[in-house]
Amino acid sequence: MFSIFINAFNIPLRKKTLNTAAKMKKNKNLAIVLGATLALASCGKREGGQLIGAQDRPTWNPITPYGMQYIPSGTLHIGPSDQDVNHSLVQRAKQISIQGFFMDDTEITNNEYRQFVEWVRDSIAHTKMGHTREDETGAGLTLVDWEQELDWEPSGELKDMFFQGSEQLGGRRNLDIRLLDFDYQWYDWKNAAKDFDWKSDNNRTTQEKHNRADYIKKDKIRIYPDTLVWVRDFTYSYNEPMTRNYFWHPAFDDYPVVGVAWKQAMAFSYWRTNLWNEFEELSSEDFRLPTEHEWEYAARGGHDLAPYPWGGYYTRNAKGCLLANFKPGRGDYPADGGLYTVRADAYFPNDYGLYNMAGNASEWTSSAYYENAYPFLHDLQPDIRFDAQEEDPTAWKRKVIRGGSWKDVAYYLQNGTRHWEFQDTTKSYIGFRCVLTFLGRSMNDFK
Repeated sequence: MFSIFINAFNIPLRKKTLNTAAKMKKNKNLAIVLGATLALASCGKREGGQLIGAQDRPTWNPITPYGMQYIPSGTLHIGPSDQDVNHSLVQRAKQISIQGFFMDDTEITNNEYRQFVEWVRDSIAHTKMGHTREDETGAGLTLVDWEQELDWEPSGELKDMFFQGSEQLGGRRNLDIRLLDFDYQWYDWKNAAKDFDWKSDNNRTTQEKHNRADYIKKDKIRIYPDTLVWVRDFTYSYNEPMTRNYFWHPAFDDYPVVGVAWKQAMAFSYWRTNLWNEFEELSSEDFRLPTEHEWEYAARGGHDLAPYPWGGYYTRNAKGCLLANFKPGRGDYPADGGLYTVRADAYFPNDYGLYNMAGNASEWTSSAYYENAYPFLHDLQPDIRFDAQEEDPTAWKRKVIRGGSWKDVAYYLQNGTRHWEFQDTTKSYIGFRCVLTFLGRSMNDFK
């Protein structure tokens, strides 16, 4: 009776097991077919109903631009420099965080800036000759046709680009630098963020009120350096040879460019961005001037609270050699090896590989100068900028310069020393270098 009971259950159980196996095999075959179908569908517009992200995205593998050094993210303690009593109330100690970026390892040199000048010169010449073409992207832009030859003969079509008649000096054929104007642009992100109302963006009235073109700012500026600064900056001092030779003579090719106003440095950065993106498959961030605290963070070379880029408390090393190009005594300019400026890669670099972060030429930053800025600065990527216009009060045109120069005493060489100059002035002791924001957490993620 018991065996019959078991057999009675064995038969239907076995049939159920066989049926289940058949169904599983069928389902397996169906899954294979379905998987193949989804794989084929994923090659087209359909994505199989799965959240897999946008496909065919470009690969991002950042490279360090030529002549730049990578500065990793980190923190910086800002404040008074070397027990600076006079500035202790307006330059209070504070900890801030800085995002990683690339920075030029030297100040922009005469020859590097000359590349910009010659590009502007040639683009104007090509336009005068009618060497233009339509933009291949269909954007309706007219571009310079660089493949055409330029006729620089004295009697050619470009003779008007040189001084003529009574403006010639000794019969020399000199380029009329007054013609070298350059148009550049930037986007006013802060005002755009302040004005934009995302909740009512579908409202046509709102879109018309906040037109994107309203935040695209434009300016035109003469880009040739002011070579007369060597005479203008020093009364009763014979510096005419520097005026005549400093920017164009090959002897000074690798020396820092000076006589460049703040807006000229901004225009150079815009041109450099376009030059870089023209040859990069994926457009990068913009080249720009550093903020004053990006500059200070880079100058310290990874040594927080270090008074100088080389880290020590003195301007001489253990052998008594001066470590920067500045004014070490009263009128003893050549004591450090340079009467005026020196090569942009002179002396030893700091631990980030940056040369002459102290001395040689002071450097423009993007920051507006306010004596009491430190108390209200944000502790994340602090940035204070002001787009001063021609009609604005003179005090609004102050921009922070950092690093000290060949004509300054040692105090101005210290990493934390703040100084300023008007944005529309040019000096024989102020140059600049560019930075490029790093996109990502760390360069090590891409190694």
